[in-house]
Amino acid sequence: METIWFLLVAFMLVAYVVLDGFDIGAGIVYPLLSRSDDDKRLILRTIGPVWDGNEVWLLAAGGTLYFAFPLLYASAFSGFYLPLNMVLWLLILRAIGIEFRTHLDEPVWKGFFDGIFVIASVLLAIFFGAALGNVIRGVPLGPTGVFFEPLWTNWRVGQENGILDWYTVLTGVVALFALMMHGSLYVGLKTSGDLSARARQLVTRVWPLMLVLTMVSLPATVFAVPGILGNYSKWPIGYVIPLVVIASLVCIFLFHRQGRERYAFLASCVYLAGMLGGAAFALYPNVLPASSGPAYNLTIYNAASGPYSLKWGLLWWSFGMLIAIGYFVFIYRMFKGKVSLAEGEGHY
Repeated sequence: METIWFLLVAFMLVAYVVLDGFDIGAGIVYPLLSRSDDDKRLILRTIGPVWDGNEVWLLAAGGTLYFAFPLLYASAFSGFYLPLNMVLWLLILRAIGIEFRTHLDEPVWKGFFDGIFVIASVLLAIFFGAALGNVIRGVPLGPTGVFFEPLWTNWRVGQENGILDWYTVLTGVVALFALMMHGSLYVGLKTSGDLSARARQLVTRVWPLMLVLTMVSLPATVFAVPGILGNYSKWPIGYVIPLVVIASLVCIFLFHRQGRERYAFLASCVYLAGMLGGAAFALYPNVLPASSGPAYNLTIYNAASGPYSLKWGLLWWSFGMLIAIGYFVFIYRMFKGKVSLAEGEGHY
């Protein structure tokens, strides 16, 4: 049952990154693609009907984590208190940037809230990537399961880690450019004309860098966490995951080159899912490794709720998930197709 809940939490986090990832990516490329206020309104209209719904996956994942692995929730939310508060404020500011710029006609205020939207999107991508890097690298857990990390120390991976070091900065940069490519593909798919062409050009420029970063991230992870490939040796079927990641990058290039933007975007979704799935496979059964030694690792066994709770919680989780998936299928079908500035398509 613990393994099932591990997979469910991983699924919800992947869903959040894939769905809200193109929202955040649209914010990252917002100043790079827009040449006029109409371009900005079009970019916002690509995400306008869905961005707030996509963020629900993060809340749902947090709630599921609290229910299934309460010790992990308590430990992570106390040890990462500062960065989690920063992420919370960035999510709030990003929402303010999106909504407020649409209700004000003054160019100064529009520019101000556009800036908030862009900065919050960029920092969210970096922070989420750095957070994943911290989980993979491990944190200084002790016997009580409590830890504290300063924002940075000496930038080296070791016993005295900070939240930011060379490895977590690398994972943050990988996340930034991955979501930039993801968002560009989505904007290119949902728009037409010059804006769509600029989005496709940006994908062409970002893709080689994304390939290099992906190739660099694997040896960097092995160097930072020497035993990280243990599960791949134990269960060789896991080597399918990096093959899927590389294949998805190749498919992005091929489909994008052929002008098949829908399939290129879907390949980007597979890329993000593969990267996160590979990390989850490598960590299992750990949910929060300890840099202070494996004896202090939080695992799916010592961090989980009781068997009764997990058993009956699965029933209610399944019921709620069916409703959520049905809602998202309805929303995305309703707003399928390309966006325009025609009358009656929202206030963005």
